[in-house]
Amino acid sequence: MNGEIHMDAAAVGRPLAEPAKRGSSAGFPWVPVLVFLALWLGGSWAVVGAWIEPWIVGGWLTLAAIFALTALPVVSLVRGVQGQSYPSAFTRLFVLRPFWYAMLFLPVLAAATLLGGAIGLPFGSAGPAGRWALAGASALLVLGGLAGYLGSRRLVVRHLDVQMARLPPAFDGLRLVQISDLHVGPHTPRQFLTRVAQAVEDARPDLIAITGDQVDDFARDVEIFRHAFAHLQAPLGVFAVAGNHDVYAGWSAVRRGLESAGFQVLVNESVAVERRGQQLFVVGTGDPAGLSALAQRGRGASAESTAAPDVDRTLFRIPPSAPVLALAHNPMLWPSLARRGVDLTLSGHTHYGQLAIPKLGWSMASPFLRLAMGAHRDGDSMLYINPGTNYWGIPFRLGTPPEVTVLTLRCGTNGEVGIRQTRALPDQACDRTNGA
Repeated sequence: MNGEIHMDAAAVGRPLAEPAKRGSSAGFPWVPVLVFLALWLGGSWAVVGAWIEPWIVGGWLTLAAIFALTALPVVSLVRGVQGQSYPSAFTRLFVLRPFWYAMLFLPVLAAATLLGGAIGLPFGSAGPAGRWALAGASALLVLGGLAGYLGSRRLVVRHLDVQMARLPPAFDGLRLVQISDLHVGPHTPRQFLTRVAQAVEDARPDLIAITGDQVDDFARDVEIFRHAFAHLQAPLGVFAVAGNHDVYAGWSAVRRGLESAGFQVLVNESVAVERRGQQLFVVGTGDPAGLSALAQRGRGASAESTAAPDVDRTLFRIPPSAPVLALAHNPMLWPSLARRGVDLTLSGHTHYGQLAIPKLGWSMASPFLRLAMGAHRDGDSMLYINPGTNYWGIPFRLGTPPEVTVLTLRCGTNGEVGIRQTRALPDQACDRTNGA
């Protein structure tokens, strides 16, 4: 079912494209950001510090300096977001990554400390109990962080059979490979990108779908993506759509980079692919992140320039009875696509929260999103949400490793539709005598 791929690769040169300018820091909402940091990080440090201050040389002065160090990377982050600088691999690994760890883990340590202190309070041992709870939580986070890091490097290939009610016989057995949410940047290990590319090639795809978030928040990242994947080819094409991080990075620049790699980029567009005289329509939507950019630009802006979604425009030229494969980064677009009769939608975006228990159908994203993980069906319309082929933020994945998805399209027998996990199977002819 799932296979691991281990490959090595030589490093790729530094990115060539210039970062997209996205405004100056003068317009950045510094006050709410600083207030949030003071409450989130400062509050967490205050709680932890109340229990460990007597054992720290310099006491609260040292703790205040540590708080400043954990909050300072936000300056580098904002400068990068505003296009004033391009964060290097060193900056992302040793400045921004510790910041994300602090943002995630410090509140957990503070909560554990408070809980331990509360348990020990009736026994007059609030101090020791809080410190033991802090030590225990720290050990668990270190072990969990290590396991999550190893999980983020464990690439799997998942094979799915997709039965489609309206699939033309010529497309029965078509092998489609999906990769998503690669979040490529200068800090991304080149060996890992080579393993992903090799997994895609080993699947011998007829069509390749790249469903958004190609870059890690900066337009120049697309050069690294291009170096890693421009050689990918498939008989029916390599298609890419916008993800929210591609929009944040500066969609126009990201799109140019993807097209220079030879990928066919679809934003509210459709294209018919042909096989033995029959057609399957491939469509790509925009991403909801583009709606805010569309609103900010006002009159004169277009959904295509901002990558805002327009489902009606996406499907406008497609005959009502034609089979449709949709690429939509955000699965929240699927209900609208399903209502319009789209047969199969491939999405990403959720990462399954990078923490999941698949057997229970639960992920860290599940409490926040109705369409958080796995396969879904509404009548004859189906959705598959790829968990992401890399990670975002910190290298952490538990229960949901990076995935290259190989989908084999099949004609639905007797009108059956569905998605099921399977091993790679030989091509089978579509049996129209059974009513498919």
